[in-house]
Amino acid sequence: MNQNISEAEKMPGNNSVNSIQKRALVTGASSGLGIDFADVLAAQGYNLVLVARRQEPMEILAEQLRIKHGVEVVVQPADLAVPGAAAALKGYLEIRSLQIDVLVNNAGYGLHGNFLETPIERTVDMIQLNVTALTELSYVFGQDMAARGHGHILLVASLLAFQPVPTYAAYAATKAYVLSFGEALHDELRSCGVTVTALCPGHTETGFDAVAGATVSAALRLLTMQPRPVVQSGLRALWKGRASVTAGIMNKFVVFSNRLMPRSMQRAAMKTVLGP
Repeated sequence: MNQNISEAEKMPGNNSVNSIQKRALVTGASSGLGIDFADVLAAQGYNLVLVARRQEPMEILAEQLRIKHGVEVVVQPADLAVPGAAAALKGYLEIRSLQIDVLVNNAGYGLHGNFLETPIERTVDMIQLNVTALTELSYVFGQDMAARGHGHILLVASLLAFQPVPTYAAYAATKAYVLSFGEALHDELRSCGVTVTALCPGHTETGFDAVAGATVSAALRLLTMQPRPVVQSGLRALWKGRASVTAGIMNKFVVFSNRLMPRSMQRAAMKTVLGP
């Protein structure tokens, strides 16, 4: 976890309501971007609910955040890939009277390899987490936010959402769903006072590759970002009320260049960059 907090990160995310009285829920909070999301939000004064499968690393992070930022942190282990997990989480928080003002839908993972060579059970599990759980969480917490007339939802998509990607076929498709879903919800919920933003990171220095079973090519290594700037980019866009944001100048260039390429060239380029 990055210990250097900028002045911008110390500013409350929502100027209309004091963030010290508000609470953010971060999924996938045991590793990767989830750690930095939690740290930056705590620095901005948000109390936290951390959700992931692994409890021990979240407990360690929670204690660090309590000491460092003086915020309340609740740790709730949950496997969001299990059907019904989102509703169960919402029920648990209601029992404890914990209201969620900011939802960071960060939990997810990828699978690298040819589709037919990947066990279908793993692919279905990934789709359940990346798509179904994210959708259910957005629904159950978005309902409360809309009823209150304010709230923020950040959905973590991917640079791979913008084109079909051989060897990441199902993963890229899940992230295309997240991007499209997030931008549509942005317009639907804006009149209710709820901001929805889709964040599209490129390759980031997290544990993604190890989980996906991928190696990093030399070209991809040059495009790799650290987690903190990605998180800052996403939250800054959320507070500004943007529908979506691509983190990093080079990644923005990739998205722009896609508009000028035939889709066959997009697939070939991604295969070259990501490796076999």
